[in-house]
Amino acid sequence: MKHSLKTGLSFGLTSGVVTTLGLIVGLHSGTHSKPVVIGGILVIAIADALSDALGIHFSEESENKHTTKEIWESTIATFVAKFVFSMTFIVPILLLSLSTAVIVSVIWGLFLLVIFSFYIAKEQKVKSWKVVTEHLLIALVVITITHYVGDWVRSTFG
Repeated sequence: MKHSLKTGLSFGLTSGVVTTLGLIVGLHSGTHSKPVVIGGILVIAIADALSDALGIHFSEESENKHTTKEIWESTIATFVAKFVFSMTFIVPILLLSLSTAVIVSVIWGLFLLVIFSFYIAKEQKVKSWKVVTEHLLIALVVITITHYVGDWVRSTFG
């Protein structure tokens, strides 16, 4: 896979999963509102995907070692990956009760991170359990913190 596409896919997938899970868990614990969670996912899928794509664009430009075509490939790949992976989380929210959908979303997101972590470990020829554990721990920290932030917001302002 070309470096530019790998950059966009890896960043978009990771950011799409972790950011969207944090948002879903935080908004669920803070509001218990399906429309609010759906709105949050749509905002992440559009605004944050564009923001991340611009961030990758600037980052790749600042390295001063990529062609204009490679920079735009990374930019577009980041947007598409973030948008698509974020939008996958809307499916359980639409089809299931919100509490069940949150659990399904967490399982789905962690599954995606595990699969991608195995791919990274294979590419780097390192022990997969270390890469998987590191990435899952980071995601679980985000999920835990956003849950408690949502609880705090609901108890303070709700």
